[in-house]
Amino acid sequence: MRKLLREKTFRLVAVASVVLLAVTLPPMACSQGCSLCYTQAASSGARLIQALRSGIVILIFPPLSICVAAIVLAYRRRNQFHEPHHRAESDSDW
Repeated sequence: MRKLLREKTFRLVAVASVVLLAVTLPPMACSQGCSLCYTQAASSGARLIQALRSGIVILIFPPLSICVAAIVLAYRRRNQFHEPHHRAESDSDW
């Protein structure tokens, strides 16, 4: 029971810290583009800007797919090495 409570508390703290970190990070800190790329994109026409946006959307799929596959694989194999805590022949805790 104690271990379960400790795991739930750890999960709650981990989720809260990730949410807090995501909220407090300024958006510009994650997307600091180089000035050359910015000036090239700004001086180009509307067609090139649209192509650049489409390319960014297309290029996000492979890393996203890899991350999702790794999470699914880890979730499916989470209990592969799990050992039971209680033995069948003994019900006493001492």
